[in-house]
Amino acid sequence: MDSPLLNDREKHAVLWAEHVTKNTARSDDEVFAKVAKLFSEEEIVELTFVSAYFNFRNRFMDSLNIPVDVTEGKDAIKTRSVQANPDKLKAYLQFVIDNWPDEFPAPTPDE
Repeated sequence: MDSPLLNDREKHAVLWAEHVTKNTARSDDEVFAKVAKLFSEEEIVELTFVSAYFNFRNRFMDSLNIPVDVTEGKDAIKTRSVQANPDKLKAYLQFVIDNWPDEFPAPTPDE
């Protein structure tokens, strides 16, 4: 948090990612309040998604002992577009919206 290389938003994005990674985000209202001062609800959802996705990906690859070849990844970026197809993304998001539940089950209290 003291790095002169990051601005306040970047520092707080890293802070939030750290709490998502450690699974402490849900129980630390103070951290959420700090992050909420600099990010909209939509941005917090996106930060949470990206952090959770990369945690999932790392755990998946590590658990199955699948190496991540950095060179291969760089070569793929050079040879083909890595940009998402906007029409496919829109269709997927519409599918999510169309199938969003009207109600969610109440959370169970921690024991």
